[in-house]
Amino acid sequence: MHLHHDYAKHLPDLVSATHGEEQPDPQLVVLNEELAVQLGLDTDWLRSAEGLDFLLGLDGGHAMAYSGFQFGSFNPQMGDGRAMLLGEVEKDGKLWDLHAKGTGLTPYSRLGADGRGTLSSMLREYLVSEAMHALGVPTTRSLAVISTGRPIQRGHVQPAGVLVRVAASHIRVGTFHYAAQSGHLQALADYAIARHYPGADYREFFQGVMDRQIATVSSWMRLGFIHGVMNTDNTTISGETIDYGPCAFMESYSPDTVFSSIDQQGRYAFGNQPAILGWNLARLAESLVPLFDADINAGVDFAQETINGFQEKFATQRRSDIAAALDTTTEVASAYLTAMQLPRPDITLAHRALADAARGHTLPAQELFPDSDFLDSYLATHPAPDAVDAAMPRVIPRNMAVEAALRAAEAGDIKPFTELLHAVTHPWEPHPSYEQPDPNGLAGFLTYCGT
Repeated sequence: MHLHHDYAKHLPDLVSATHGEEQPDPQLVVLNEELAVQLGLDTDWLRSAEGLDFLLGLDGGHAMAYSGFQFGSFNPQMGDGRAMLLGEVEKDGKLWDLHAKGTGLTPYSRLGADGRGTLSSMLREYLVSEAMHALGVPTTRSLAVISTGRPIQRGHVQPAGVLVRVAASHIRVGTFHYAAQSGHLQALADYAIARHYPGADYREFFQGVMDRQIATVSSWMRLGFIHGVMNTDNTTISGETIDYGPCAFMESYSPDTVFSSIDQQGRYAFGNQPAILGWNLARLAESLVPLFDADINAGVDFAQETINGFQEKFATQRRSDIAAALDTTTEVASAYLTAMQLPRPDITLAHRALADAARGHTLPAQELFPDSDFLDSYLATHPAPDAVDAAMPRVIPRNMAVEAALRAAEAGDIKPFTELLHAVTHPWEPHPSYEQPDPNGLAGFLTYCGT
């Protein structure tokens, strides 16, 4: 394997060399062979002792520096405190990051941290990121999860694990905060443009990031996905979903839904995600202002004008996404958003009911939308059944099924995880045991980071 270190080469002041820690008993738990082959990687080598050493970072790599607004408060120096960029592989003229998470302490680790993560949290990211990819959402991918043979304390003693993920890059909004305060803003912007937005000027770059992130978060909303920690260090320049910590999927539709144990004020609730994205993009604009125009006032005016247009741009994208999925008009898509507020149906079952209604089987949808004119308006637009069926998945990573699979894996039984992984990566196929919501309505359900 020919491994590049392109990011570290071009931006040496934004990384620190590091090594993964030796592990007592590393075992490959799951390997994404399809993704490995797509990247031109040798799966037999990845399974070997030498390959495992590489995936665990024992051959060395770089921890990446960044800052971040976390729950609205600025942390000026963060960086990969338990992760490292192993390097990049090139496929069809494009670089792809290989990034290992849970590999031990780095120069950016916080005081008292151990640089590790739980096996269950790494398996959660593997499963949900691969499900999101199957659902057509821009996302980082997961290449492998390795159990380390090391117990760690996280509420209770749990086995530790390492995730190796793949991304178009790991450049974050928070990377630009860090570069702006450390004197490397233009170098980072030039690199990000060359890698993700070739030929763009700085203004077009910002507008491109906004457009990609709007498309990504809008796709989350259609599926009921809640990221859980939409800090600026978890918002990518590429538009990929990243850092699946306390993430979850909403079942009963409610904009106020929160599952993250650390989001006690509901800042990152399901319905707040568009506003938070706009807030994060405003923070990116602040970092980029010196590049927008030689006249700082003109740069500020451009940033403000662009941010002022965010809300309508997101709303337009959201209506357009729903209209396309339901094969209907944007007016009916708006009516759908209103109709979902009243009975608060299970979002995935509601979508499937509308797919059935498009085929003439209207009873399930009538039961879900009993006091709304939405269904009549929808059917009057004559949606094509095959188009709606192809847009509405049968299976998402329902939270209780995910938790059950992770508990089994933590206890040494990986079979429930692999069965669920197959279902969520084939989301349009029928999998009856994974299609129904939690009968208790997810009362009291919480998700955790695993840090």
